[in-house]
Amino acid sequence: MKKDPAAPPRGVPRRGILAAAAGLAAAAAAGASADEVGWPTRPVRVVVGWPPGGTADSVARVLFTEASQRAGQQFVIDNRTGATGMIGSGYVASAAPDGYTILYGTTPLSTAVLFPQLTFDPARDLVPVFQSITVPQLLLTHPSVAARSVAEVIADAKAHPGTQNWASAGSGGVQHLALELFARRAGIQVNHVPYRGGGPATNDLLAGQVKYYFGNADTAIAYVRSGRLRALCHTGTGRLASLPDLPPLSATLPGFETYEWNGVFVPAGTPQPIVAKLNRLLNETIAVPAVAERLRSLDLQAQANTPEQFAQFFREQSSRWNSFIREANIRLE
Repeated sequence: MKKDPAAPPRGVPRRGILAAAAGLAAAAAAGASADEVGWPTRPVRVVVGWPPGGTADSVARVLFTEASQRAGQQFVIDNRTGATGMIGSGYVASAAPDGYTILYGTTPLSTAVLFPQLTFDPARDLVPVFQSITVPQLLLTHPSVAARSVAEVIADAKAHPGTQNWASAGSGGVQHLALELFARRAGIQVNHVPYRGGGPATNDLLAGQVKYYFGNADTAIAYVRSGRLRALCHTGTGRLASLPDLPPLSATLPGFETYEWNGVFVPAGTPQPIVAKLNRLLNETIAVPAVAERLRSLDLQAQANTPEQFAQFFREQSSRWNSFIREANIRLE
């Protein structure tokens, strides 16, 4: 069955495993040069373009708490929110390329065509260092909503066009694009209600202010298990470890897949030895048993990768999403 053009690849291809091993060895060797220059010798600012409570902020804190202990210097989270993460991204893109201001970036960096007024080019001004996680979304609703399946959501939307309010974590984010892709595939009309992050969107869904939300699995699981929200499906493949009875959306709309991704970037011009050492540090961090188990428990997919592999992934994501955005004629309001 042919997949949607916006469906991202799932991790590193099998053919890249040997290349990954070789690349990690090269990164480790380059990291020795970074050790010689002594980076980091003072705290490092980690800019997150989203507020506390969402996937990006939560995972960044897990990773960089451990990284701080391993590096012997603090990696300090700095939440600079707004414009679907682009305010924080732009801040890092214009920062000194010395390794002391880095970006914990997310999917909207690969949807730059939606932001024609950007003062920076993600592909030119930011250097991919490490892909930290990918995570599917859950189609969530308040328990008071009558729909118990994706088919019922679609039927209701067709019977009452334009009456469903769908939240997103921000215009141009993967939650927004997931609902646009869903509406296009299902042939329905929905009302997009953007928020300034996953936390605020979830809060209004909990309060019944919006009807549906494609929320990242890791931040929604606790609400689903407690009964405060209902999950109708997920946007990955197979079954989730945390919610094994939840069907994939592709069971109703074949080939439908969307994932949030997170990754670490530095300003263009950052010395390669620092890039290599930061990559090595983060690969070591996700291998720590407590960190790995924490990520797995939240259905966050993480694996070792090189800067080159993350750069390739980023190019592929940008091509997919930007092509879909143009095809669907999506514009930010």
